[in-house]
Amino acid sequence: MPVTPDALAHAEDLADFVAASPSSYHAAAEVARRLEDAGFTRLHEEEPWPAQAGGRFVVVRDGATIAWVVPTDAAATTPAHVFGAHTDSPGFKLKPQPTTGARGWLQAAVEVYGGPLLNSWLDRELRLAGRLALADGRVVLADTGPLLRLPQLAIHLDRTANSGLALDKQTETQPVWGLGDPTQQDILAELGSSADVAASDIRGYDVVIADTARGAVFGKDDAFFAAGRLDDLASVHAGVVALVEIADRTRTKAPIAVLAAFDHEELGSASRSGAAGPFLEDVLERLYAGLGADASERRRAYASSWCLSSDVGHSVHPNYVAKHDPVVQPVLGSGPILKLNANQRYATDAVGTAAWREWCERVGVSTQEFVSNNAVPCGSTIGPITATRLGIRTVDVGIPILSMHSARELAGVSDLYDLSRTAESFFTA
Repeated sequence: MPVTPDALAHAEDLADFVAASPSSYHAAAEVARRLEDAGFTRLHEEEPWPAQAGGRFVVVRDGATIAWVVPTDAAATTPAHVFGAHTDSPGFKLKPQPTTGARGWLQAAVEVYGGPLLNSWLDRELRLAGRLALADGRVVLADTGPLLRLPQLAIHLDRTANSGLALDKQTETQPVWGLGDPTQQDILAELGSSADVAASDIRGYDVVIADTARGAVFGKDDAFFAAGRLDDLASVHAGVVALVEIADRTRTKAPIAVLAAFDHEELGSASRSGAAGPFLEDVLERLYAGLGADASERRRAYASSWCLSSDVGHSVHPNYVAKHDPVVQPVLGSGPILKLNANQRYATDAVGTAAWREWCERVGVSTQEFVSNNAVPCGSTIGPITATRLGIRTVDVGIPILSMHSARELAGVSDLYDLSRTAESFFTA
């Protein structure tokens, strides 16, 4: 069945979002930019915050962003509906003393970030992107555009490559970026140039490598969408679109709608801007203080609040069906997924399952279940972390994809749009 024009428009907007978000810092900035364009007020953590009934606000902490819309009749015990996602993706991060090379080649010294499919990064035009801390105290974003490549060894020099290529993480993942003498060149100059600063002014950096290819719709009936960093920018984008959509509505007796986009999920979330850190709790405490809530009233609000932890899950792969559960086999284009795990790697329970189905039904969205094959270890998400930190009932959901942790992942166009529609339903339930 052909996807709808609205779903295609959503995918094209996601392509723009991914292109603007090559690093978690760029993603946080792009979320804030879009929300400010929609009338949200940016707040700074070191400054006092206003009373928040009837307001819409956004705050950025490093590579994470939290935004919220407060109903005009919000009170001290009004619940929050938190849509959680993450801004980082597996890949490579620039090391200290990053300029290296051999035999006339300039190379970049990089460290593996998270658990990427290493082979998927070969033979692509890549860019450096992230934040630079400068001598004058400023922090600026940098994005070189196409600069690097990880060239694969020719089949003539490795006749066993098609029998199972395995890259050494230290010696075989250092991309080339030019020709010359590495003692006379500095890749930081390329980074600085992209941000209009001198390399000598850079005192610190958090910089990753990202694919430069734009997201694209393709396949029969425009069913597919491929792009880098869909894990988890697909969810971040869905949440932003949904929050903007409900922001201008007159909502009474409604929850406080919150979008929480965290960094460092691919590393376990244990950072000041990760889900295991205090960011969401800090924001919620200040938000409820603005509504006049004391600690007891805030906890009463949490008791009736919800968190949707949205992250990608595995679609059944037609070439590797045995890797999946033999019965529960979600597929692209059949709706967002509800993620379940007996060992609480996902936070979904029976009550959450019922609530998720209701939020989907309200907007006519079909949903699928996801559970792992018993013999294949299950990953985890920010869901159990958020539930543990705050005691807010949490449901793990997302979209099914193929090529998870690849430099370029594959999703269903209709699923992307349906996830955002369900997030909108969740925000207004």
